[in-house]
Formats: sequence, C-alpha cells, structure tokens
Amino acid sequence: MSTVKTHMRDMLEIAQDEFIMRSRILDILKEEPKTILELAEILDYPSREITVWLFGLRRYGEVEEVGRPDVDGYFKYEFVEKQEEEEESHA
Repeated sequence: MSTVKTHMRDMLEIAQDEFIMRSRILDILKEEPKTILELAEILDYPSREITVWLFGLRRYGEVEEVGRPDVDGYFKYEFVEKQEEEEESHA
C-alpha cells in the first residue's frame, strides 16, 4: 500500500469517494471476479474502504458474491449486468 494513504480516514471521507471508486471497482470486476483484498491491492486503498464501497455496490445489485469463500473467508465478487431493467426500458 502507498505511504501517502497511511492515516485512517473517517466514514465521511470514504463516502465522498464512493462515486469515483464505484466506476473503478466495476471496471475491474467486469474483467473477472476479485476478492476485497485483491481489489485493495489493485486500487492501492485499504481493504476497509474497499469493503464500504463494495457493499454499497452489492446493496444495489451491481455486484454479487461468486462461489465459496477462499481459505481466508473472502468471497470473490463479480459485476452483475442489469438485463431486466434494459429489457423493460425497450418494451
């Protein structure tokens, strides 16, 4: 992890970055499923912050868990395509 981001940010700071990080996380997950730790390493952010953003995406159905957790208990998350909404808007 970068030495620039060593202080623990509060939830307000983390939430303010949600819209920026949302697209970055989704772009990664569109290629292949990743765990929270893998996303944290790729994006160079603490896993605590990745968890907040990822669970927001999960809550709104943009990502979901895949398979079983790894040996450390981490699920992989994948991008969920919104087919139903697209089909309804074209009807």
